[in-house]
Amino acid sequence: MKDPQNNTTAIAPTIDALDWSKGDGLLPVIVQDAATLRVLMLGYMDRAAYAATLQQGLVTFYSRSKGRLWTKGEQSGHVLEVVSLETDCDADTLLVLATPRGPTCHLQRASCFPTAPAGVLAELDALIETRERERPEGSYTTRLFDGGIRRIAQKVGEEGVETALAGVVQDDEALLGESADLLYHLIVLLRARGLSLADVEAVLRARGG
Repeated sequence: MKDPQNNTTAIAPTIDALDWSKGDGLLPVIVQDAATLRVLMLGYMDRAAYAATLQQGLVTFYSRSKGRLWTKGEQSGHVLEVVSLETDCDADTLLVLATPRGPTCHLQRASCFPTAPAGVLAELDALIETRERERPEGSYTTRLFDGGIRRIAQKVGEEGVETALAGVVQDDEALLGESADLLYHLIVLLRARGLSLADVEAVLRARGG
């Protein structure tokens, strides 16, 4: 299994700590996007698949239809890079947080569950990251990045003032709209500094509420 510097948690249940007896040697595995928490897919692992997952850092299943080990994305390249693994209270089901490299579903969707919910802010953060990297012409986000950090910071300040004013003298709809604008520009500022929303979440998590 990869080390934490490669975004993979080194701590995971040992093979012998899992209950392989209930499903004829197979454990159901729920895979979630580590960034958005969207459920991506359900698969099954046997002992060998679990061992391969730990060793390679890529989600590997036992394919019941193929009758062999199957690393997700082995043909398409749309692999699932493991971030963490944990078991449920009965040690007979696994939850994997992973970073998807491309669409998970064979229908080219992000998830095998077409309406699986995800964190809206995390999705926005991912979209802004893409805008920063690709700089599509005509995009407002591209114009912000092209304007530089000072301009982005100025926009955050403006949106902050407008949000505060809305909180005092405007209705709820106006406050919510200004709050959305503030959060968007703040995420752009973080990305311009090479940071992400996940970095802010880590600070909040460390503070423990």
